[in-house]
Amino acid sequence: MGNPVVHFEIGCRDSKKTQEFYSNLFDWKLEAMGPAAMINTGEAVAGHITALGHEPHHYTIFYVQVDDVQACLDKAKALGGKMLVPPVDIPTGKFAWMQDPEGNTVGLFKPAKRE
Repeated sequence: MGNPVVHFEIGCRDSKKTQEFYSNLFDWKLEAMGPAAMINTGEAVAGHITALGHEPHHYTIFYVQVDDVQACLDKAKALGGKMLVPPVDIPTGKFAWMQDPEGNTVGLFKPAKRE
């Protein structure tokens, strides 16, 4: 079986307005978490809404769980893709953004080890 999609993100300029839109449209439950609003869809794949404060303002992205973020970036580069955001450590693990040869942005995520 391949690597699963484990998270999604919706970028915007106005986080409050975007949260209200999606909450009302899909009945998503939102919870503030730092600068983002975490989305509880009631399903296995959760997500969040965030306003980065810089470009890109409008985007959607999905994250694929991988065993090694840097190794996956290296493989993507060898296949014609490129790194957009290098690996970043966050409390829940590590993520990066890559771009496929057609220009689509995809997130990579490795969860933190649970003790």
